[in-house]
Formats: sequence, structure tokens, C-alpha cells
Amino acid sequence: MVWGRLGVLLLPLLLTVTARGEEPCDQHDVLRRPFFGDLHIHTRHSLDAGTQGTMTTPDQAYAFAKGAALGVQPWLEDGQAARSIQLDRPLDFAMVSDHAELFGETSVCTDQAHPKFSAWQCHMYRRSPRLAYYWFNYWSAMEAERVGFCGEKGEVCLQAAIGTWKTMQDAAQAHDDPTSACSFTTFIGYEWTGGFVGDASGNIHRNVVFRSAKVPPRAISFIDQPSAEKLYAALDAACRVEEGCEAIAIPHNSNLSAGIMFPLQQVDGSARTSDINAVQARYERLAEIMQHKGASECYYGPLDLTDEICFFEQLPERSFTDSTPPGPGDGFLRRVLAEGLQQQAKTGANPFAFGFIGSTDTHLGAAGAVDEAAFLGHGGAGLPAGKKIPEGLPDLPQYNPGGLAVLWAEENSRDSLFEAMRRREAYATSGPRLIVRAFGGWNFEPSMCGSEDLVENGYAHGVPMGGELASPATEGAALTIVVEALRDSIGPHGSHGMPIERIQIIKGALSSEGELDTSVIDLVQDDGDVSLNPATCETQGQGATSLCAVWRDPDFDPAERAFYYARVLEHPVCRWSQRMCVAADVDCGRPETISAGFEGCCDAAHRPTIQERAWTSPIWYSPDAKGEDRGDG
Repeated sequence: MVWGRLGVLLLPLLLTVTARGEEPCDQHDVLRRPFFGDLHIHTRHSLDAGTQGTMTTPDQAYAFAKGAALGVQPWLEDGQAARSIQLDRPLDFAMVSDHAELFGETSVCTDQAHPKFSAWQCHMYRRSPRLAYYWFNYWSAMEAERVGFCGEKGEVCLQAAIGTWKTMQDAAQAHDDPTSACSFTTFIGYEWTGGFVGDASGNIHRNVVFRSAKVPPRAISFIDQPSAEKLYAALDAACRVEEGCEAIAIPHNSNLSAGIMFPLQQVDGSARTSDINAVQARYERLAEIMQHKGASECYYGPLDLTDEICFFEQLPERSFTDSTPPGPGDGFLRRVLAEGLQQQAKTGANPFAFGFIGSTDTHLGAAGAVDEAAFLGHGGAGLPAGKKIPEGLPDLPQYNPGGLAVLWAEENSRDSLFEAMRRREAYATSGPRLIVRAFGGWNFEPSMCGSEDLVENGYAHGVPMGGELASPATEGAALTIVVEALRDSIGPHGSHGMPIERIQIIKGALSSEGELDTSVIDLVQDDGDVSLNPATCETQGQGATSLCAVWRDPDFDPAERAFYYARVLEHPVCRWSQRMCVAADVDCGRPETISAGFEGCCDAAHRPTIQERAWTSPIWYSPDAKGEDRGDG
């Protein structure tokens, strides 16, 4: 089925009105707008946040995302916060995603009226919080069991968890704007925090996002359902009894999964089936490519030196339990996308057809706090600040402020944003609010760049990022990608964001012989003169405010499955750690200037600069895709 221009423009409006059951928001754009948010936020209800001094409630986290100041640990004797933080620009949407596994345990150990408050494990929680962090997490993430005081079948903690889950729902409901102003959107959700598959350990965490307030009575945790397949079966069962209940799950930190997050076999070693792949594809519409604990796009190192730009916020270890260096097969998403093409060829369903988003994974409740110039650390990993502000750098140098999720939607409402996630019309940034658009189609003309009709023509004659193209109706048609990027027009502290340095396309293809191949293509580069002095963190020169390119794949083979995503790079700036090293007058050639806590400034692994970026969701080509996905006008 091929839509004409009128159909393309009206369909989003019709879908949104039907889903909301009411009139659209005052600001409603059928050609869609970018909305910036954070879907990975931890508060006091997460064990790892609470045991490092975080007192932020879900209510305060949402207020912070909307622009309010937030006090963070350590806490003074009078109960006041020793530090505070505030966003320069509020977010458009957010979701508190506390760890579901220990909702009940943390609730019991902080409720003086609870009969189990005096259990020895709770004494540990209150008196030795960091020891409790490791002890409780071992049982939940590595053993999928509850702490001893939870009683038979964990009923004590399961009952206590209901109150925490209700508190999170109430906060989300209170801060979601249901009026036609649609000023801020919240999602109800949580993190499912798994630590093993079979005998192998590693991060297999997912954030579960619900479309509406229709959610299961309990947050389904890794202890309840210790595999992704079991989680999705349980969500299916729970949502069948709650009309209007819909969910997606967003994997994150696959860079710390030691390669087990996206297995190519079932736990018993048998081959994945079409049914299993289809269920995963239905739930896992997006993957978090960037956050506080590193980037998961691609690997760069001794085992693969083909794309040095992949060495971006790459952590030095494979997982939380394996300190050996990572390798290309350790969960990096570019390779996983390619393996998804193989699965599709074998079974008919691609379980790894992810769109991309970023988020922070803040454990301070500081949603969207991604400013390199104002980083306080995020907790959960790195340096805790429960009792005092760390000397020197506020976090371990390998960690970073995290990224943002960007959704192209008609309006800022739950239904519209959720539909954007489900169709994968989303992208990630490493922090800046770059505006990026991408369309794939057949025979797009170079004149699309600079055209006022670029977006309209992109929808009318192609598919946006996240979409899928079928074989062209015309033999010999060229698969064409158009990408347009605009720099962050404001940037932190009221300044302009950095100019755009280049746009690249990353292509992955599966040949008819089953061979995988990936390539990186520079589409367009800035011809401006922009420079950075890392010793002072000063930048000079003028660069591109926007870049646009139309690219025809010269190696396109209509018989091969393929994906294409864009990577947009800014000119480099000083990383958060280097800014602090410069401010502290650290001179690595003069040891006497290296005060306590600033030793990391002179570590060989320290990276003084960062090239901020955005990643679009891929566009897929499949010879056997549905006819309505032809995208040929």
C-alpha cells in the first residue's frame, strides 16, 4: 500500500487522536518534532542509590527534570544538602526507573514501623550501606533470590514492594501534564536488573516502559522472572488482564554484558526460534546506546582497529564481575545489529532490530544532567558520596554524564511519544541537543538538502529513522539516505553548542552467502576552522551550524539484507574530567600540583577531550519486508 502526501500527513494525526481518545495537544505537528528526555533515572528506592546517600524521591526527580533545583548528598547535620544541581533547560519527558528487585527489601529496612526493620540484614543496610549494596545485589542479581528476612516465597518483601511501586506510579501521574498544554510527559516504569544467563554472568538489564497508567499490580523483577523471555511472557500475562496495558523494554549497558545480553542460542544451547525472536522484537524496540557507564555502539582496540571513532567512552572492563578488557563480541550494538540480520535470515524474525536512545542512569535522581561543565558524578557506579564529597574528581574518570533520548513525535504526550518509541523514530545524543533527521528511500535527489519539503518528501517517498524498506517497485532503483543535522542552538549555560564536524553513515549488510560486513562512510564534513586547546579548554573558530547530505549506496544489492544508521559528530571539547583538572591547575609535569583526588588527571588512560555526537536509529532494508514499507512514493 502506497500513501500519497495527504495520507502521510494525516495518518499520524488520526493515530494520535484515536490513541488519546481526546483532542490533540495545543502544539501538534503532523510532521513531528524532536522531544528530549531521560528514561533511566534512579532515586532513593534503588538499593545502589540509597546505600550511597541518595535521598531523592521520584517526585523530586520529576520536579528536577522540569527545572527545579535538587539537593544531593552528602547531607549536613541540619539535614540540608551539601550540594545542589539544576538544569539549564528542562526536559520534555522522563521516567523514574528504580530497580524492581529490591523494592521490598529497601522499603522494609527504612520503615521503622515494619516488624522486620530490626533484621540483621537491615542493620547492615543502615550501618554499613556499601557492604549491604554488595550483599543484597549478590542475592538479587546473581542468585535471583530474596534476602532472608523476606520469608517464605518472599511474601514479606513482595508485599512491601507494592507500596514502593505505588509511590512511583503516583509521582509519575502527578507530574504528567494531562492538559492541552502538554508541557511535560512522564512514563511509569522500572528497571529489571539481571546478572546472569545460564552459568555466565554479566549485565542483562532492561528498563520497562509502560504506555499509560494501566500497569501490572507488581513490578515484575529478575527475581520473579530470571530471563528476558520469562519477563516478556509475564508482561504478556499481566497486561492481558489490564485493558490498555502495553510495554516495551529497553536494554542498556550491553557494553558491560560480557557478550551475554543478546545470546545467539537459548539457555539450553538450542537454536533460537522464530517465535522467541518475534517476541523479543515486539518488546525490544530500542536499545540505550549511551549512558553514565559508557557507550555501547562499537568496539575499538587491538582486536578491531577499523573505526577509531568507536573509542568513545569505552570502558576498560567487560562487565562488573570481569575486569579483563572488552572485545568486539562483548555486546557492542553495531555487531549485534548485524547478528540480527543473520537471525532474520535463519528464522524469519529479527530479534535485534533496535532503534537507539541515550539516557543518564543517574543514581542521584538528576534526570538529564548531562552537562560536561557541571558534572557531580551520577552514583550507582564510580565514587559514592554518601558521607562526604569525594576529594578531587567527583567520579571515576572512566565514567561520564550520560546521554539523552530524543523522540520524533506529533506532540508531547504519552501516546504520541510511546508510538515514536515503538516505531523507533528515535535517536540518541551523548548530551548535546542536536537535532537530527534521517530518511531512507529510492532515488532521493541531492536537491532535498536545503529544500523546504525535505521532511514532507521524506515521509511521502521514504521511511524515517527506525523504518524498514522493502524491495523497490522499479528495477535498478538506488537505495538513498538523506541526513540533516542542526547544532545545539543553545547549549549549556546559555552558550551555543559546538559546530557539527561531520556526518557519517554506518552500513551493515548480510550477503547471500551469509557473510556479515560493516562499513563507515563519511557523507559530509565541516570546512570551517575550529580548534581546541586542551590545556585551557578554550575553543576558537567558526564551524557549521548545520550539515546535510544525500547518499546513494553504490554497493546496494537488492538480494542482501542491510541496515544504515547515521552518526553525527561535533567538533571536540574538553571532557568533564579535563575541565576539572584545568580548573585545579593540575600540571602532570609537576607532581606537586597533583592534589588528592586529581591523580586520574595524569593517568595514561585519561581522555582529556570528547567529541560529542548523535546516533540515529537504523533504517533497515529487507527483500521480504511488507509492501507498505516500500518507501518509493
